[in-house]
Amino acid sequence: MASSGEKTVRLNNPILPGFHPDPSICVANGEYFIANSTFEWYPGVEISRSKDLVHWTTVPSPLNETRLLDMRGEKASCGIWAPCLSYSDGLFYLIYTNVRNWDISPMKDCPNFLTTSPSIEGPWSDPVFMNASGFDASMFHDDDGRHWYLNMEWDYRQTGPRQFSGIMLREYDPLKKCLVGERKKIFLGTDIGLVEGPHIVKKNGWYYILAAEGGTSYEHAITVGRSRNIEGPYEVHPDNPLITAYGHPELMLQRSGHGIWCDSPDGKHTYLAYLCGRPLPGTLGNAFTRGRCVLGRETGIAEIVWKDDWPYVIQGDGTLRNNPPPYVDVAVAADNDGIQTTPGSGPAAIHYDFSKGIHDDFKTLRRPLTEKIASVKARPGFLRLYGGQSPWSTYEQSLVARRQEDFKFRAETKIEFESDYFHQYAGMCYRYDEETQYLLQISHDERLGKIIQVNTILPGKLIQGMPMQIPEGKPVYMRLEVDYGLAEFAYSLDKKSWHRMRPLCDASVLSDEYSSDGFTGAFVGIFCVDTEMYSKPADFEYFEYERLA
Repeated sequence: MASSGEKTVRLNNPILPGFHPDPSICVANGEYFIANSTFEWYPGVEISRSKDLVHWTTVPSPLNETRLLDMRGEKASCGIWAPCLSYSDGLFYLIYTNVRNWDISPMKDCPNFLTTSPSIEGPWSDPVFMNASGFDASMFHDDDGRHWYLNMEWDYRQTGPRQFSGIMLREYDPLKKCLVGERKKIFLGTDIGLVEGPHIVKKNGWYYILAAEGGTSYEHAITVGRSRNIEGPYEVHPDNPLITAYGHPELMLQRSGHGIWCDSPDGKHTYLAYLCGRPLPGTLGNAFTRGRCVLGRETGIAEIVWKDDWPYVIQGDGTLRNNPPPYVDVAVAADNDGIQTTPGSGPAAIHYDFSKGIHDDFKTLRRPLTEKIASVKARPGFLRLYGGQSPWSTYEQSLVARRQEDFKFRAETKIEFESDYFHQYAGMCYRYDEETQYLLQISHDERLGKIIQVNTILPGKLIQGMPMQIPEGKPVYMRLEVDYGLAEFAYSLDKKSWHRMRPLCDASVLSDEYSSDGFTGAFVGIFCVDTEMYSKPADFEYFEYERLA
């Protein structure tokens, strides 16, 4: 595979571990870029960059201000769906959906927007509204200079899979900044059903349409068709789907689908970025059971080879199958010889000390962090969170968290917090969404004074752990250790003697499969609540995340 001046490295999947769903990959100026969905997490749209598919860094989000994205009040798993990042004539195009409603009625409210920038770092233009007839919108730039816009069409009059009624196409006018011409339905999908996530790419005079089908769980797949005309009709791949794990419970990577390919900067290789998930070991059972993916939906990579102008996924052993490969051999520059990566291949331990601000690894919910919510200036060397709304709120929580990237990890923080009312509590959270989360919290009890306890939030219930009395006026170290499906909190007053907290927690519930109507993954972080005055502060000196062997 490697040509002169290149070496081959083995890149294990997923290449972006933890919550990195719905990847859209493109190449610009000799680099790869991947955009991922962020749903209710802020800032909106995660963009990663790499020169070799091996080393990835995060790009500042293009949607990091309320004027660009306001998600307050949106329920869990609304927000940013399936962004499409593309590049044409010196300009990055980012298409995204901000879903306002998706599962409380037959109708989905899913406005689509476009923002552009000459640089991936921005500045990005104010979003332009495109349409709202369906979600998963994308942009294709033809070699004749025309720009085409796609989205799946949602038919609220129908039921079940028929609500996914096809892929729509319209031309985009970059001068008028709007859609022009007639809307046309160009693809109905296949018998897999639930056609969505459309992309168009062009090669050797063929237009290829890619679409996600089968839903977002274990039936997920990518369907491919081709046509000499962008408006179709599209002939479906003779060995469709292009990629899927359905019916193969032995595979490490499941739920494979939703993706797009791009050529390498030198044009010698083609790589498919696709969505995948890793169920907790031993939980999949067979093709029809639902193993739980606490790491959420992740981004995998596969090399594409061409036969008779049709794309095929190449496996590690050189065979061609439509299964997701556990690894892919990647040709990179010679000075990277010997590199080998694994899921979660960043630093084994990361220490965030807040002395220089809040790291990009941390996200918040639905709104940007401001000095009124989180401050590194109020007490230098600390992150101060001011008490916000309750852990059930979809408006104004005071919380920062980072994605879980590993089945086994340890998180730790040091908190200073004094409460005089049970409406004030702060600490460490391990969460999926507002209805599924664990809290190790410090609060106040009228009888015991300052207390620490583990509270469990599940749909429709709050399960309060036994409160433990702790001394006033002293900082508390908090720790969470996760071992696949088991999670355990502990605290310490001196960072030497640790007190394990009951109950032990079931980490597997922090998954789409438990939620049944979500699309994200597990996060771990810190929070502060004050449902009396929205003002009580908690100071955090550091936060650590460590991958365990």
